[in-house]
Amino acid sequence: MNPIRLFILLGAFVTGTFVYGSPSHAQSAAAQNFQATIAIIDLTVIRSNAIVVKDVHAQIGGFQKTFRADVQKEEEALRVANQELAKKRSILAPEAFAEERRKFEQKVVAVQRSVQERKRILDKSQADAMVKIETMLNTIIKEIAETNNLNLVLRREQTILSSRAMEITGQVLEQLNARLPKVKVEKPGK
Repeated sequence: MNPIRLFILLGAFVTGTFVYGSPSHAQSAAAQNFQATIAIIDLTVIRSNAIVVKDVHAQIGGFQKTFRADVQKEEEALRVANQELAKKRSILAPEAFAEERRKFEQKVVAVQRSVQERKRILDKSQADAMVKIETMLNTIIKEIAETNNLNLVLRREQTILSSRAMEITGQVLEQLNARLPKVKVEKPGK
């Protein structure tokens, strides 16, 4: 760049800074005129009292009950197979017994994998349902913030002291219960 042109540009910048003020000065003036409107929300209260969350927990509880019954049946079948294997120990040749033992251990590993997979699928079903709830919860909070001209919503656990007038927990819980009373939890395995 031409040194004369650089000098002119630098002079214009310095002149503009002194005449028009610095950008930080303009920001501080805007900050002085800014009025913060803050609300507090207790998500723990909402997650423990929302009808939809209780319904999801009930649905998951039903799936868990079925899951536990299935696992108990499989464990009982393994116990019976282990007892039969123990009876065969004195009858079978060592090589034949070792083969039967290996087959039994493969069954045990297969049952363990099956249990882990079903638990993972059950956890995913619950997580998917909770995502639907959180999405609606965030929508409601955003709508309340826009309606009340809130520019900051803090979680109760992030605050030390606040006025009760700043609380929107009850309002959010009421709207969540009205707008999303149920979420169908997908049956694990489907």
